[in-house]
Amino acid sequence: MKTKCRTVTVTLLTLVLAGLGMAAQQTTTPAPAAQPGSATSSSGSTPQSSPPSPPATPPTTNANVPEMSSREETSTTFKVKVNLVEVRAVVRDLQGNAMGKLRKEDFQLTDNGKPQVITKFSMEQAGAKPVAKHPSAGTDLDDAAPGLPLRYVIFLFDDIHLKFGDLAPVRDAAKRYLRTLQSADRVAIFTTSGQTELGFTDDRDKLQDTLDRLRPHPITRSGAQECPDVSYYVAEQAGNKNDPEALRIVTQDTLDCAFDGDSRQQVAAQRVAQLAIMRELDLGGHETQVSLATLKSAVQRMAATPGQRSIILVSPGFYNPDQLPEQMEIADRALHSGVIISALDARGLYTVMPDISASRAPSPSIVGPMMQYMHQEASANADVMSELAYATGGTFLHNSNDFEGGLRRLATPPEYSYLLAFSPQDLKFDGRFHNLKVTVKGQKLNIQARKGYYAPRQATSAAEQANQQIRDEVFSQEELHDLPVELHTQFFKTSDTDAKLSVLVKLDVRRLHYRKVDGRNNNSVTVTAVLFDRNGNFVSGNQKTLDMHWKDETLDSKLAAGVTLKSSFDVKPGSYMVRLVVRDEEGQLTAQNGAIEIP
Repeated sequence: MKTKCRTVTVTLLTLVLAGLGMAAQQTTTPAPAAQPGSATSSSGSTPQSSPPSPPATPPTTNANVPEMSSREETSTTFKVKVNLVEVRAVVRDLQGNAMGKLRKEDFQLTDNGKPQVITKFSMEQAGAKPVAKHPSAGTDLDDAAPGLPLRYVIFLFDDIHLKFGDLAPVRDAAKRYLRTLQSADRVAIFTTSGQTELGFTDDRDKLQDTLDRLRPHPITRSGAQECPDVSYYVAEQAGNKNDPEALRIVTQDTLDCAFDGDSRQQVAAQRVAQLAIMRELDLGGHETQVSLATLKSAVQRMAATPGQRSIILVSPGFYNPDQLPEQMEIADRALHSGVIISALDARGLYTVMPDISASRAPSPSIVGPMMQYMHQEASANADVMSELAYATGGTFLHNSNDFEGGLRRLATPPEYSYLLAFSPQDLKFDGRFHNLKVTVKGQKLNIQARKGYYAPRQATSAAEQANQQIRDEVFSQEELHDLPVELHTQFFKTSDTDAKLSVLVKLDVRRLHYRKVDGRNNNSVTVTAVLFDRNGNFVSGNQKTLDMHWKDETLDSKLAAGVTLKSSFDVKPGSYMVRLVVRDEEGQLTAQNGAIEIP
């Protein structure tokens, strides 16, 4: 090592996106950690009255560890902010205008009626570039290279529940809207069935071709009218909520279509009706579960993009009586990842009435109550879309045939939104639902925010939370500068089609905070460098943890130039974004963005 500047090239830990989370692949054994004692002193001497018995295993102390070493896993001693509940609020005046000048002290937040202390607060403005919390130094990367994306949108078409009559006009509106795609926009197309998909791109021809391939894909229904004709909502009322009127309707429809209305077959008709109800409960529940799982995957995929993130769910709605915790989990993950979910009711401006194209009409004795259930079902089917939009700061558009204008509005986040967070006191890990309420003191305003959350069923370890915090920051554009870090890049062409990109991270170790143990200055820093392509897709990443146990004389006189870590990437010519996240064991973070063009 040099006296003035110690440059350490640490074994790289490749980050792998399994699903959409980064998993560290360990290749070496971590260095031994220091054993903390109940008291420490610089001399390290301890008075003894008699010779102690030798321990079975010699203890590890700061005296016999190197001043600097590397490990390939995140320290389990990291401090984290635990049990944070996040709430995104969109505040509008009585004329519907979003308000952007409120402060933390203007808000009041209650959990099951109990006032909470807001520990995290920020105001976000749509279209604004990420701004560093305080000025950074030493970053020689451009703020934004030409062509790099700033906004990501996933169009999620619910082809499981969509009928072709609803799908066709909204698909055509999406084609017209995507012709206006901007250079900084990237769009992906997902479907709940998984039959038609396209990853993030700005290629308009690919987007148009993918939209042309969209078709309804119900899971098992043939499309023909069933006997009896029972919906998931009516099956839930009759089978699980013991609604006698719902059971009567299904039984009478069975009697009419299967037994020619012969009242002597009432018992047999009721048995057939109950079997149909059970079948529809299984089928409808499965379709809802698949739709929610696809939406969850879309949120996870969106969380791996380094920009403004929106999901537009295009659906006629679907009923969700049993999977509210899963729905809340989607909202939680979206909030945590800065993903806004909006929804477009593909039924447009509609009225509830029996299907005139059906091969048979219901008997007069059940038309009236059947219409009532259809009205209730139409409202219940929209609940998932409205609640997810309401909870994540998005917008739910319904009862309108202006699909193109609606998609344009949904693709643009609210002009202003606020992110509030708090740590519930004495939170029990029981999985119970907690009601949330957000108000602005002394003002009558329209506030859009989530209605509640489910408590976790078990605590998350400090190591898991620290890893999650690093992953969240990797896929964010927020700039933080808690730690003294300088980021530089350099590249050289190895051939006409290949290049070597180096990311240099200089850490001013003298300005870090240390724990004094056995006369040594201790801290651990985890450095994560990740590369994204021009479409925001993950290209490569590496992670390293630097353990430091500096002696006083080393820290005072031999580290003026800091410590430099180098990461190298084999790349092709093109535009790339570099994301750097540095975290120490006290939870201090630096996160920086940069873009580079390799000709």
